Amino acid sequence: MKKQIFLILATLPFFNAMVSAQQPELIEVVSFGKNQPIGVTVSAKSNRLFVSFPKREPYLYGLTEIVNGQRKPFPDQEWNKVDTINTKNHFVNVQDLYADDQNFLWVLDSRPAGGASIFGGNQTQKKEGQFKLLQINLTNNKVINVYHFDGLAKDKSALNDVVVDHDKQLAYLSDPGLSAIVVLDLKTGKSRVVLQKDKSTVADPNFILHLDEKDVIDDAGKPFSSNVNGIALTKDNKYFYFRAINQTKLYRIATQFLADKKLNHTELAQKVEMVAETGICHGMIADKNGNIYLSSSPDYSIKYVSSDGKMHTLVTDKRLSWPDSFGIGDDGCLYLSCSQLNRQAKYNKGKDRTDYPYRIYKVKLP
Repeated sequence: MKKQIFLILATLPFFNAMVSAQQPELIEVVSFGKNQPIGVTVSAKSNRLFVSFPKREPYLYGLTEIVNGQRKPFPDQEWNKVDTINTKNHFVNVQDLYADDQNFLWVLDSRPAGGASIFGGNQTQKKEGQFKLLQINLTNNKVINVYHFDGLAKDKSALNDVVVDHDKQLAYLSDPGLSAIVVLDLKTGKSRVVLQKDKSTVADPNFILHLDEKDVIDDAGKPFSSNVNGIALTKDNKYFYFRAINQTKLYRIATQFLADKKLNHTELAQKVEMVAETGICHGMIADKNGNIYLSSSPDYSIKYVSSDGKMHTLVTDKRLSWPDSFGIGDDGCLYLSCSQLNRQAKYNKGKDRTDYPYRIYKVKLP
């Protein structure tokens, strides 16, 4: 028996190497120095890569297209100008991007009020958030629609991620500030808040993120926490997946129910399904085969849930620190940003532990 145990242990390194060899390679696509990428998306029709950046120093552009490895302001230089007064035609803080299958780029420009932000705030920040959703035609790079979320509680909202359902002419957005899903009618511009403070949209208050072998707690002693954050829409527009960061469950709901205005809160909540236990996740995306890809920060990996509800690991790599936003190209690759948020100085007693430069990666899909 001892001999058998020894043989098993002796072969473990070889087995681990084989498992690693079977995983696709994580490839660096582009780097940005100290500019932190947040939103990432890829146009499925032309494989154009778009990356957004929060409006904080060192600030260059809010929204860019990556052309020959270089950042180009998108849709033009004017939209990327720093203008704190005339925000109607300028970006305030580009948070998320979504390239659909009809050659449109959707840009969520979101700056929550200080008290609503998942990063906390102070009394000097504005008491109302600033939000808009742009629809850009990628054929001519022109902005054709801008939605302003009239009627949304701007002092409490913190719109985070967006996906678009053309079948129903709706956009679905995660709102960790309201602990809810926001459903935007693209025909009328009106929005509804649904599943607010449901068990599927609220973070576990006792769940503290533990990454890089330490708890993610800021310099004020407050643990990082986010309600519903990452979202994904299946390519057939049938299912909407969502979850909070500070818990471990992945949920979904059929979009026919999100579109049904007649359902009350209780009735809608009963339509929510728990899909899988996935661990800590920040960003998500669905592929054409119905796989749901999720970041997994504690073990530096990207995982995916297949249509049968089983979990799989796509790639594991130490460079995968807080994978935040995904895009899928027509080259069969998953593109992603790594924000390394937990390595910022505010979560490390004033010491910046970021592994510069910030980068965008890609990995071959299964």
